[in-house]
Formats: sequence, C-alpha cells, structure tokens
Amino acid sequence: MSTDIVTDVFEEHRPVLLEVAYRMLGRVADAEDVVQEAWLRWTAADHAEVRDPRGYLVRVTSRLAVDRLRRLKARKEAYVGPWLPEPYVTDFGDTVPDTAERAVLADTVSLAVLVVLESLSPLERAVFVLREAFGYPYADIASMLDRGEPAVRQLAGRARRHVDERRPRYDVDPAERRDLTERFLAAASEGDLEGLMALLAPDVRLVGDSGGKSRAPLRVVESADKVGRFLVGAADKGAPDVSFRFLEVNGGPAVLALGDGRPDSVFQLEVLEGRIQSIYVIRNPDKLRSLELGRGDGSLPSRQENSPVRTPRERSAARPTRRP
Repeated sequence: MSTDIVTDVFEEHRPVLLEVAYRMLGRVADAEDVVQEAWLRWTAADHAEVRDPRGYLVRVTSRLAVDRLRRLKARKEAYVGPWLPEPYVTDFGDTVPDTAERAVLADTVSLAVLVVLESLSPLERAVFVLREAFGYPYADIASMLDRGEPAVRQLAGRARRHVDERRPRYDVDPAERRDLTERFLAAASEGDLEGLMALLAPDVRLVGDSGGKSRAPLRVVESADKVGRFLVGAADKGAPDVSFRFLEVNGGPAVLALGDGRPDSVFQLEVLEGRIQSIYVIRNPDKLRSLELGRGDGSLPSRQENSPVRTPRERSAARPTRRP
C-alpha cells in the first residue's frame, strides 16, 4: 500500500476515530492525542495483514483510550470544582441521514451522559461507547478490547444499568431547546429575575466548570430561586463587551459567550416539559481552546474549521513518522 493510500485510508476513518476517542475521554485534546497515536501505529502496521482498516483503527483507538483513561483518573480526582466534559462542536449534517441514528449519536455525546460515563470503569466505558454509540456486535468489541465475549456482555449490561439509573431524563426536541435557550439568554443577560423564574424548573441545577481558573461556582447551585439570583448577580457583574453566538455542542443547541472576540464560556440547557432542568456552564479556559475563532469577521468556524485534529498529512509534514 502506497504512502498516499495509507494516508487516505486513515483520513477516511479519522472522524469516527475522534468520535470514539472523545466519547471515551470527554476531552478534545486527549481525543486528539489518541487519534494521533493511532495514526502513528497505522503507519507502522503491516497493511497487507489488515483486512478491515476501520475495525483495525477503531480497535487501536479504543485500546489507547482505555489506557489513557486509567492514567487520567488521578488528574480528575484533583480537579477544582465540578467537572464537565470539554465542549465538542457537533454537526452531523448529511453524514447521518437516519433520524434514529442521529438521535443515538447525539444522546451518547451529550454532556449529561458523558458526566455519568465518568463514573464507569475504563473498560465499562469503552464497551458502552462501542456498543451504544456505534452499534458494534459483542464479538467485535471482545476482539477490540482483547476480552472474552461473555465478559464483554457482562460489562455492557453493568454499564447500561448504571447509565440508565443515573442519566437524567430530558426532552430532546432541538427546536424547543433552541427557543428556551434564546429566551433564557435574553432574560439572563438583562438580569430579568421574573423572566428567569418563568423558565426554570423548581429543582433546576446549575453546574459550573472553571477548574479554578475563572469565576464560576465551585459547587452545584440548586433550586430556581438560588439559580435565578445567581444569574442575575452574574449579569450585574458581567463585562460590557460580551457577545453571543449560537452553535451545536454535544448534540444540542448551546451558546458561546465571547469577550473581546475570544471564547469566555459555553452554556447549554437541558429541558423537560417546557422547563429548564439543568444549566451547564463551562468556563475553564483550557476547555475552550478548541472554540477559538479563526476569522476576522467574528463568525463561528464550521466544524471542519473548528476541528482540533490536523490531518495526518499535516502532522506527518510537521514531524517525522516514528514507531510508537
């Protein structure tokens, strides 16, 4: 297989590799590193022995992600304040024409589900992602993770029960979420407490992720009264030059707040029966780097322009290929 063909095959499957790695790790930078390592292993492989390039690459990516998950455990235990996944710009576009498949992909990448997945073991998480998000048969997952099929079935059942027990139940109508997001943004930015209270569920939760590197609550804020008053207070202290952009993050509508044209925060709402049940606010600057705007006109980059992963050709040109 020529060098160009090797690269083209990898680039064909790179999007799904990033999807797999991000769902397992919850951080774009870590997913990028795993995909890059998979690229290096792909270039060193005996391609004549690879009958299914996609399966081979997903297997390599999954194993690398499991290894990285185990190493990241201590880092997350020392995290300051609540932890949320890094926002991931999603736009399935025409690549996922089936509505049911689109809903599954959006659900398995949602902030709420990724938070629950953090409580799974690395192997449970890998099995859940490969089975629930990508529909791999148990036998294939067993081969990918070098485990017996009965063990994989047990891991899958345990992970599914755990997720079902802890995953919040939300409406997934994107039009309703977008409408409530717009109304919420208007009320919050104007400091309209009465308007906010009309949108918030009585037991609403606000989860702020700053990593201790910017201003955000270090504990979850609960109840409509506390959340509403917190948002009004934040609006009073807000910078005057903040602007907002809508985008799709983790399978749902979200708002990117910009200060001086640079990402300041991302917030996303979860909705049930016409009321806001959860508000996720991500302000850790390390988690907003992949949302840096690359245009002078202030418009949002497309998903392709926003992708933190360079193509293998770009990476191989930047550094020599080495055997990991």
